[in-house]
Amino acid sequence: MEWGLQNRLSRIIKPHNNRALMLAVDHGYFLGPTEKLENPKKVIAPLLRHCDSLMLTRGVQRTSVDPASETPMVLRVSGGSSIIGDDLSQEDITVSIEEALRLNASCVAMSIFVGSKYEYQTIVNLGKLVNEAEKYGMPVLAVTAVGKELGKDARYLSLACRVAAEQGAHIVKTYYCDNFEKVVESCPVPIIVAGGKKIPELDALKLTYNAIKAGAVGLDMGRNIWQSEHPVAMIKAARSIIHGNSNVEQAYALYKKLAANDKSKKPNPNQNKNKSKKPNPNQNKNKSKKPNPNQNKK
Repeated sequence: MEWGLQNRLSRIIKPHNNRALMLAVDHGYFLGPTEKLENPKKVIAPLLRHCDSLMLTRGVQRTSVDPASETPMVLRVSGGSSIIGDDLSQEDITVSIEEALRLNASCVAMSIFVGSKYEYQTIVNLGKLVNEAEKYGMPVLAVTAVGKELGKDARYLSLACRVAAEQGAHIVKTYYCDNFEKVVESCPVPIIVAGGKKIPELDALKLTYNAIKAGAVGLDMGRNIWQSEHPVAMIKAARSIIHGNSNVEQAYALYKKLAANDKSKKPNPNQNKNKSKKPNPNQNKNKSKKPNPNQNKK
């Protein structure tokens, strides 16, 4: 593996502990303006310094990320279907490697849909993307997407992850499931677990802990961070598991503490309201006027 590719991978998966905390904000490429991600710039700004990398589309990177940011970008380069379409698995490559280099991406990402109608197309596209990306030392992250109908059991995910790795993906993003150790054992490249749909904070932290314990190198969380009532508290709590070796109870206690501090800092909408004042009984009385000595003079 050449130096450039290794260097880019080290930005995503930290070499000192082989762990990764990725923040996902690429949902709009097929979901549109997702709840609490309607304004990506506002969502990203307070979270960016707490993640190891940011997974996003080129449109969001151009419009919503400070160019001075040093956080590595994982650029989604596939798309083509939306949530209202007939089949989410009908994706193609939509962004070139040259464009990814112009955007200074540290990694490119695309989805494969193993077992779907468009399985062949997405797997072949992954192979072609790896061929092109490796010319420039660019890592490829393969997402084992499940679409609307595909399952999330260990047997299926083991198959999907292995197929992605066999095509040359340098990192695989997949879902957590029962017997996840079998999925990890079947995949010869690092696995990052998707956060999935919004669940209670305690459950999301349990997911994080269990995934790491089972052998995943990290999490790629989106909705379970920025749809939380306290996103910064949540990403710090998740980070304490991934990089700080906290257990679930410790991480959740940290979340609650930070959330409480966050609440105390939020302005009270009633604090600036004027209190009702008692009327001044003299406010409307005419002030006594001094007589004008000239007023009766002709």
